[in-house]
Amino acid sequence: MKLSIFRQLKRDQTYVLLLAPVLIYYILFKYVPMFGISISFLDYNVFKGIWASPWVGFKHYKIFFENRDALVIIKNTILLGGYNLFFGFPAPIILALLLNELRSSIFKRFVQTVSYLPHFLSSVVVSSMIIMLLSPSTGWISHAMQGLGLPTINFLQQAEWFRTIYISSEVWQQVGWGSIIYLAALTTIDPQLYEASKMDGAGRWKQTLHVSLPGIAPAIVILFILQIGHVLEIGFEKVFLLSNAATYDTSDVIATYVYRVGIIQGGFSYATAIDLFMGVIGIVLVYASNQLSRRLGETSLW
Repeated sequence: MKLSIFRQLKRDQTYVLLLAPVLIYYILFKYVPMFGISISFLDYNVFKGIWASPWVGFKHYKIFFENRDALVIIKNTILLGGYNLFFGFPAPIILALLLNELRSSIFKRFVQTVSYLPHFLSSVVVSSMIIMLLSPSTGWISHAMQGLGLPTINFLQQAEWFRTIYISSEVWQQVGWGSIIYLAALTTIDPQLYEASKMDGAGRWKQTLHVSLPGIAPAIVILFILQIGHVLEIGFEKVFLLSNAATYDTSDVIATYVYRVGIIQGGFSYATAIDLFMGVIGIVLVYASNQLSRRLGETSLW
């Protein structure tokens, strides 16, 4: 006999109580604020409020697409997100596979600890470190270049260097933390598979290709789909701290542009319209990648 929803809740009340704080958090801080996206269709005035502000439909969306800076901003966001996906996604997989091959448990734990530490540094600290290292007057990289007889480069004032600096710092900061899931997935692989591959004459490289990688393939696919959904969500703090007017051609992304027009200039409706548009694009990317994964294999989010 099928129990009613209330009887099921009463039966599983312990689990419901454990889940309650998470549900309350998401309702209060994720779902309730969604009502605010309505201001993207209004000429929102802080003093009038949402209900008294006039309805303007897609006016702010049209303004954004007619803005000559929109193409540059979208291009910068896509390129930074794409480079971060291209270089940043496989890096934890490679690190996890390398750590899995280490036989010294002490050295393995040491490497894991060192690689995890950057994740716990705030973007402000990381940005400050980068600025000090790349300073043309006091940075040790500049001193090293001078010692080699090379001309000093002010990297942070060169637009063509911004993407390299940002992506490199992101990979360094996240590679260790991202490898945790893959290391956990590697522990679930049956050791007998490795023994069987050894008996067939497979070396470590062949074992990695034919045992380790297929074993963690489901985790790779799921994380890749999730990562695609965040490809346009470039971290505001680090971009904001490392960029300047001289590098806007490559560093000005959606997040920094929204900050300028929304917070500094007070264009709340315009900024909300841009953010909503990018959110919709993110949903489309996740859905498309999930459908592609289902067609090509058996692993998907839903």
